Amino acid sequence: MDSIIVQGGAELRGQIPIAGAKNACLTLMPATLLSEEPLTLTNAPRLSDIRTMTTLLQSLGAEVSSLQSGKVLAMSSHDINNHTADYDIVRKMRASILVLGPMLARDGHAIVSLPGGCAIGARPVDLHLTALEAMGADLDLRDGYVHAKAAGGLKGGIVDFRFASVGATENALMAATLAKGTTVLNNAAREPEIVDLANCLRAMGAQIEGDGTSRIEIQGVDRLHGATHQVVADRIELGTYMLAPAIAGGEVELLGGSLDLIGAFVEKLEEAGVEVTATENGIKVRRKNGRVKAVDVTTEPFPGFPTDLQAQFMAMMCTAEGSCVLEEKIFENRFMHAPELTRMGANIEVHGGTATVHGVERLKGAPVMATDLRASVSLILAGLAAEGETRVNRVYHLDRGYESVETKLGACGAKIERVKEQ
Repeated sequence: MDSIIVQGGAELRGQIPIAGAKNACLTLMPATLLSEEPLTLTNAPRLSDIRTMTTLLQSLGAEVSSLQSGKVLAMSSHDINNHTADYDIVRKMRASILVLGPMLARDGHAIVSLPGGCAIGARPVDLHLTALEAMGADLDLRDGYVHAKAAGGLKGGIVDFRFASVGATENALMAATLAKGTTVLNNAAREPEIVDLANCLRAMGAQIEGDGTSRIEIQGVDRLHGATHQVVADRIELGTYMLAPAIAGGEVELLGGSLDLIGAFVEKLEEAGVEVTATENGIKVRRKNGRVKAVDVTTEPFPGFPTDLQAQFMAMMCTAEGSCVLEEKIFENRFMHAPELTRMGANIEVHGGTATVHGVERLKGAPVMATDLRASVSLILAGLAAEGETRVNRVYHLDRGYESVETKLGACGAKIERVKEQ
């Protein structure tokens, strides 16, 4: 098991390339199950979650080839010979549930294990299931598996999400492309990953309108064809690395980044006293003189402040001038990084879904433990500005969502290395 060691105090200067979005790619990959023709994804991130989805698709009979050092995924599902997504694979990653809608839409039956993933709350899949039931699916939950059937195929229907769930919107969107008739998704998620999926499905022949709004309308078609699609830039990786110079000092350009992807996040950065500028190749970020200012944050569905950037933003607030309140409204139990930051000298009080951060002048390096994907990178960011050495253990979480963190930060002057546990 690897650890990341950071020696704090080095300012960052240079450029960091932003990879394709993990959350988008994990959604796009199951779309191959909707067609017998090839689907090719470019700008794919090279992450352990992508490898897990590859294994899952291959277990169903899909062919998946990784080309150009993993940045291109060539997939073909001309022969789906297994319709059971097994627990041993699905338990590793929550996004595995996204094979349910495509298999059910294409072949009328599927058996999918209830998923696992990060330990950041219950994150039930009931919204996925009620959406499919609205399209005529017959579902039975037993022995930890969803047994789904749609005799005669799925039919268009009205889906009213009680919560704007990204995953449920994605599953329903894919399933609806092959349903008979028109499907309307109300209170749909509006994230860029939803728009990216819709663009890919349209390239495959789907008829979709309204993606990027809370009402998506899909006219089902008889079949989808092959396509080539470029994965959108990862807005969470983008926001994470934008915080790096804000925490450590210096100036960094994020290549391939776009302000359109993270508007609410940028507003909070600027409010804290961080300068953000669009460039010809991406986004340039630098901290203005002195400490950043404490800023209150409430996580919300897109276009609000992303829950996946809350832990990283908290790391910056630990050394901010003043006090602030971070309110988590998307997932419960998502402040597990707070006790680890406290080990580094942070002053944080957690009460239910809110965390009050009282800024201190400097953090001190310490051995800390990563509890989930975003928490792990927040500890690395904190270590950039901490006095002395920070050792982040259990970074296998990190590899699920960040590609070569130590290489990207090291190229900008960070004193960071990956070491093998003894």
